[in-house]
Amino acid sequence: MAETARSNRVHITFYGRRNVGKSSLVNALCGQEVSIVSPVAGTTTDVVWKNIELPGIGASVIGDTAGYDDTGELGVMRVDVTRKSIARTDVAVIVLHDNPKENALEKEWQALFKKYEIPTVFVVLSDDNKQDTSVSFVWANVLGEKVTCVHSLTKKGCSELLEKISESVCCIDDADDLTYSLAKAGDVVVLVMPQDSQAPKGRLIQPQVQTLRNLLDKHCIPLCCASEELPQLLSSLVNPPSLVITDSQVFVAVEKLIPPQTKLTSFSLLMARHKGDISVFCQGAEKLLSLNGDSKILIAEACSHIPQNEDIGRVKLPCMLRNRFGDGLTIDVVSGNDFPEDLSGYDLVIHCGACMFTRRHVMYRLRQASLQGVPITNYGVAIAALTGILNRVVM
Repeated sequence: MAETARSNRVHITFYGRRNVGKSSLVNALCGQEVSIVSPVAGTTTDVVWKNIELPGIGASVIGDTAGYDDTGELGVMRVDVTRKSIARTDVAVIVLHDNPKENALEKEWQALFKKYEIPTVFVVLSDDNKQDTSVSFVWANVLGEKVTCVHSLTKKGCSELLEKISESVCCIDDADDLTYSLAKAGDVVVLVMPQDSQAPKGRLIQPQVQTLRNLLDKHCIPLCCASEELPQLLSSLVNPPSLVITDSQVFVAVEKLIPPQTKLTSFSLLMARHKGDISVFCQGAEKLLSLNGDSKILIAEACSHIPQNEDIGRVKLPCMLRNRFGDGLTIDVVSGNDFPEDLSGYDLVIHCGACMFTRRHVMYRLRQASLQGVPITNYGVAIAALTGILNRVVM
């Protein structure tokens, strides 16, 4: 459990007003002090994330946020951080206060989660069982949703809350099989992994590790090589491989070496399907090919790193785009959580494979783009389209 990457964990985030008991509830569910608890309103100033194994759910991340009613200059900043946490939230838990007549903020956040199709659980935390029941009943009528009751002293109701969260987790759309129908037991699959200056020393990047593990779990026969050794590997095989999975940046070179009957895809394309919506990315590729020299593009990287000479998002992809559409093209690059809320000024968004993000996080960004009418595609899809082999690769 401890080795499960956060990108493969269910993110359960707790929201509510200041001093409503979010941190106490998080600590109760985790069975340890994850967040500082204080009677002073606004004690939690940033999102606190904690890896945890939850009964009936498995490897999870619990998020404790600042109150969404915070005020003042710093308070507005804290609320903004809380709002940004929605992007990575699989299940939202709203902790309700004891006065249902003041419900404007709760309805606002309920609508926000509905907008992004995030399952939401509502809970009342009280030290009086009778009050707890009556308040939850009123809140249920106000919100039109079932409200779970948790006693703040005895923690009675925590199991019911976990069960409700577990039910919401079961509703999450998740693609478990990374290579889906592309590979089956007994298939020989070649993984082409360039070892340039961008490749980390002494380890493989996460998409390569995940793909290799997926193939082993499916009882395939994976063979790995750097791009320079691919000809030698292919010549050593009695029969052509069933599938070749390559780094997108060597798509063209690899495509020329493999026979037509061998299926070809990339790690980025696998992640695009696994984490996002491949049909949306392909539609974005159509828009990509119709851009002109005055177009404005946003390139979004999921991870934060220091740019290198061979960086695909900051160097190679922009170079390919400018070679195709001219130097007048405007290209902005963002990384990590620095994804703009307003995308309306862009003609296209090109997103990385997002191996560091959850599927929910990627789908949130796709929905952001869709709501603003901005097409979005993926590194691997974009490179395949720019090199003219999009119809050759399988998705």
